Amino acid sequence: MLNSIDIVIPDEAAGSRLDKVLSGHLTDMSRSRIQALIKEGCVTLLSPNTAPGAERTIVSASSNVKPGEQYRLAVPEAIDAEPAAENIPLSVTFEDDHLIVIDKPAGLVVHPASGSPDGTLVNALLHHCGSSLSGIGGVKRPGIVHRIDKDTSGLLVVAKHDKAHTGLAEQFAAHTAERRYHAVCKGHPNPLSGRIEGNIGRNPRDRKKMAVVPTGGKHAVTHYRSMTSYQQNGHAVATYIECQLETGRTHQVRVHMMNAGNPLIGDPLYARSALPMYLKGQARSGLAKFKRQALHAKSLGFDHPITGQPFKFECELPYDFLQLLEDLEPYKVAE
Repeated sequence: MLNSIDIVIPDEAAGSRLDKVLSGHLTDMSRSRIQALIKEGCVTLLSPNTAPGAERTIVSASSNVKPGEQYRLAVPEAIDAEPAAENIPLSVTFEDDHLIVIDKPAGLVVHPASGSPDGTLVNALLHHCGSSLSGIGGVKRPGIVHRIDKDTSGLLVVAKHDKAHTGLAEQFAAHTAERRYHAVCKGHPNPLSGRIEGNIGRNPRDRKKMAVVPTGGKHAVTHYRSMTSYQQNGHAVATYIECQLETGRTHQVRVHMMNAGNPLIGDPLYARSALPMYLKGQARSGLAKFKRQALHAKSLGFDHPITGQPFKFECELPYDFLQLLEDLEPYKVAE
C-alpha cells in the first residue's frame, strides 16, 4: 500500500529544488530518503484541474518548483527492518568463504521490497549462509552486489563480507565485470548485431517502467549479436540473441531492445501481449505460452575480490527457455 502526501508550493519557495522543499515539509523523512523516492517515481506533479491523465511523474530531485504547484508523494508502506532466514532451495554454482554465485530461477525476487516482503533470494541466502553475509549492502540487501529482475533467470554473485562486497562492487561500478545475457526478441534486429547506446531513466508517464530518455537518466550501453533468426511465411517472427552489458542499469536489455524495435518475447512491461495475425501453428502457440521476458543471465565473469583469480561462470538455459527455442526451431532461417 502507498500513503499519499500532497504538498502545495508556497510563494517563498519559488525556484528551489524539489527535494529541498519536500524535505522542509516532511521533517520526519530524511532528504536522502526523499531523493530516493523521487528517483523511484513516487512524486507526481498535479495539474491545477487534476484531470485524470493530467498528472506528471517527476524523477529529478533537482527540478525547480513554482509557487502554487501541487506535488503528491506516494510513500510505500514500511516493511520489517530485517528479513528473516527462510529455507528456500538454492542452485549454487560456486561458493567459498568470500562469495557465492547463484543460478537464480525465474520468479524469485532478489531482495525484499514493499510488494515482496519475504520469499526472496536474500531470505534464502540468510538461511544458507547464516550471519556471514555482508552488511554493507544494507539490511534489506545484505551482500547483494547486483541484481536481476524477478522474472529473469540466471547468474548473480553475492558477497559474504564487506571486503568482498567492496571488491566486487568496484568491478561492477568500473564495468569490468563481464555479463552476458541470452534472450529471444520479436522480429529481426537491424542490423543483426550492433551496439545500443541510450541513457535510461524512469518513464515519466509510468513510474513502473524505465525508458531511454533524451535528458537525464544514466548512461547505458548494450552490445548485441543475433545467433538464430526465425521466420514464418516471409515474416520475421523472432531472433535468439546474446547481449553483453557494458553498463548495468535497471531493465537495461529489455528497454534497449524495446527502443530498437525488438522487445523481448513475453515481456509484460515492454512488449505488446497481442500476437500478430500472421503467426500460425507451433510458432503462435510457443510464443503465447511464454509468460515472462525471455531473458537469461547466461554468463558472469569477474576477478575474485580477495585472491584476484579471474573467474567466469556459465549456466544452462532453464526449461521454459529451451522449450521456447524448441517451439521456434521449425522456423529457423538457414544461414
